[in-house]
Amino acid sequence: MNKVYLQLGSNLGERAKVISDAVKKISESIGKVSALSQVYESTPWRVDGQANYLNQILEVKTIFSAQDILAAILKIEKDLGRVRIEKWGERLIDIDIIFFNNDIIETAELCIPHRHMHERNFVLVPLYEIAPNFFHPKYKKTVAQLYNESRDSEKVVEYAL
Repeated sequence: MNKVYLQLGSNLGERAKVISDAVKKISESIGKVSALSQVYESTPWRVDGQANYLNQILEVKTIFSAQDILAAILKIEKDLGRVRIEKWGERLIDIDIIFFNNDIIETAELCIPHRHMHERNFVLVPLYEIAPNFFHPKYKKTVAQLYNESRDSEKVVEYAL
């Protein structure tokens, strides 16, 4: 059984509903959601003029490979209405693979652990909530250590659903 951590984000439409719908689709098509963080609201990372994001981290137990999960999350994003227009643009839903077991995967399509996760409090705050002791296989630090060392100044607060 594989353990994958997924980050969900939305800053368009009914953000909380889209996140909830994504969680449901992930549980139906990828695997058992074994832990999920609270939903957090954050300012857009290094981008001006966008609405705030809602973010959540899920821990999922799955039989699928990282490549199969990537294909599944791209389908979920499309099914929920995501249209890719510009890098770091506003989005109805974004699902990223943060960790897959303790694997390091670096291909043209996939970079695990997520290459920017340690720089982004909107990932670190919810990840710290559910997996503070998870060990980053590349940086050889726990999520708690990465969070405590983060230089990200973007605001991340618990969102009241």
